[in-house]
Amino acid sequence: MAQPLVPEPALIADKPTNSKELICEALRNYEIPFVAAGRDKKRVEEAMRFVPGIETADYEVVGVAHDAGALAELFTGTQVVCNTVGPFHHFGETVVEAAAKAGVHYLDTTGEILFMDRAREKFSAAYAAKGKVLAPSTAYMYTPLEIAAHIVLETPGIDTLEAICSATGTPTYGSTQSIFTMFEAAETAFYLDNRKRVIWPKARGYEVNVPGLPITQLALPWGGGTLPLYFERDARVRSCRQLTTFTNRALFEQLIGMQQMYEKDIKPLAAQERAVRIKAIGESIQPGMPPRENPLVHRCVEHVEGRGGNRSASCTIRSFMPYLLTGVVQAATANFLIGGRQLAAGFVSACQAVGHLEILGQLQNFGLVEVTKA
Repeated sequence: MAQPLVPEPALIADKPTNSKELICEALRNYEIPFVAAGRDKKRVEEAMRFVPGIETADYEVVGVAHDAGALAELFTGTQVVCNTVGPFHHFGETVVEAAAKAGVHYLDTTGEILFMDRAREKFSAAYAAKGKVLAPSTAYMYTPLEIAAHIVLETPGIDTLEAICSATGTPTYGSTQSIFTMFEAAETAFYLDNRKRVIWPKARGYEVNVPGLPITQLALPWGGGTLPLYFERDARVRSCRQLTTFTNRALFEQLIGMQQMYEKDIKPLAAQERAVRIKAIGESIQPGMPPRENPLVHRCVEHVEGRGGNRSASCTIRSFMPYLLTGVVQAATANFLIGGRQLAAGFVSACQAVGHLEILGQLQNFGLVEVTKA
């Protein structure tokens, strides 16, 4: 049986994304055998035709029901599951449960805090008992920013983190659906203030300064961000806030308006009608898969400021092509886990699981990031 297994998201979310193909491409680069799985085998096979260099990869395609029992049977004998099925609030837990039953490592690409919080409480102990990793948000928007945070925390005395992820690009259909899932879970979007959870105000934007951009950017809590969750039980960190911005300011202004509209017009509706309305809005923003990223256009910045009593530190990571970067982060983390490079088990981030400098080194190997420390 091939080693990592990549569930096919399009067959559950009903629209294509490009994360799955890029993960498969990266697995091929690492020469890791893999299984591409989805509900419709023919559609998976069609998607795989567009993966660059796939003819040199060692892989197989499998059709499987989105059912914990069927998935657990398929996962048995593999080592890592790379899950891209979203919105994770609706579809992710089935895959987490299946991977726990099969006793394999689990990675995914989400930043949906409600799903992650629930997965930690329900499944972390089961993964830890088997010595396996449960690592959501192994992806752009989360992993490079966490790398910057860990670099800042290398300075003794730092206990407060202010983090900004600034991207250039357009969310895929799947990402857009996840954004609206975050609207549904706005009551759980939190930051840390003196080790206590504080809920972000709803439908509010924040002006932020991003290194290298002379004009302030409009940022959103983006569901709260993953750093407060991953650092919540880190004794070094008292306070942590994370914001996300796209250089497309008009898009973020639109998202704020949509969240206001959601709270007023959609939230009171019955669950089924809410789902229909959210699906239609997602299609109006991104009806299909965007074209492959352009390295001359899709440039991003991850910046973390750290503060202690009388000390400060900062780290800026400049990156590009975030979906390609996601594929590399997933494959690199899987490669470390398969090779036995594992620092922790249970619910942890990829950085906590295999080491932030190790993941950084892999991103540098592909020329995707540059780091500046101060």
